Amino acid sequence: MTAPFAIPVGLNPSAIGVSGSWWIEAARQAEAAGFSTVWIWDHFISRGDLDDPLLECWTTLAAAAVSTECIGVGSFVANNVNRHPALLANMVGTLADLAPGRVELGIGIGGHPAEHENYGIDFPPARERAQRLEEAIAVLRLLSAGGPADFEGRYYQLREARSFPAPEPRPRITIAGMRPAGARMAARLGDAWTCFGQSYDELRPVFDEALADAGRTPDDVGVVVSIDHEEASEPIASLAARWQERGATELIIHDLDAEELERILGLV
Repeated sequence: MTAPFAIPVGLNPSAIGVSGSWWIEAARQAEAAGFSTVWIWDHFISRGDLDDPLLECWTTLAAAAVSTECIGVGSFVANNVNRHPALLANMVGTLADLAPGRVELGIGIGGHPAEHENYGIDFPPARERAQRLEEAIAVLRLLSAGGPADFEGRYYQLREARSFPAPEPRPRITIAGMRPAGARMAARLGDAWTCFGQSYDELRPVFDEALADAGRTPDDVGVVVSIDHEEASEPIASLAARWQERGATELIIHDLDAEELERILGLV
């Protein structure tokens, strides 16, 4: 079923305090209602109560992919410093083999230092995390072709590296740019840029300027706006049309618990 939305609309069911079976059922319901994609958080511990259960991103997406038929499955967004990009490339390629043409790779510099402290994973300053992300995107693009690939970066190196299955088509890389520097990186390097709705008006001119400086056009880079579920109070078709008029090419309604998911499904 395809809903008559002006632009694709995806859902971000909560990964916190829910079971895997609930999340998979949420993906099935989203597919049946005509939503384009289900997206999931990529963190290891909750931002609230640290004892809250939290689903892991990529294993949940794999389960959702094989439990649905046509809906996209994506990370919103992968924390780059949690995994070496070569490992991530292999994971994404395997998921894309399970669900060809349906995988979305949202990725950002990472912003949850508590989980790094808990897990003993380095959490460099923001500037270094941004530099790492830029290198990681290059690695991901190289390995999406399967290899062999060589790369000599400051943070990542490859030596005749291979990553199979090589996804076909290659999943879109959506860069999270919630601040001006991130919006500029997305304009230069991304297949799409994502930001929150409340910062869209501030960041859009920054993104557009960086796009022009990079010799790219709005047709080259998608604009994926994520809005809180509280901002979705009208029929989804009119919500999508309103955001299309503002320049978005895709919409995500995020942080949906069971009650909010039911309400949003009722707006289709």
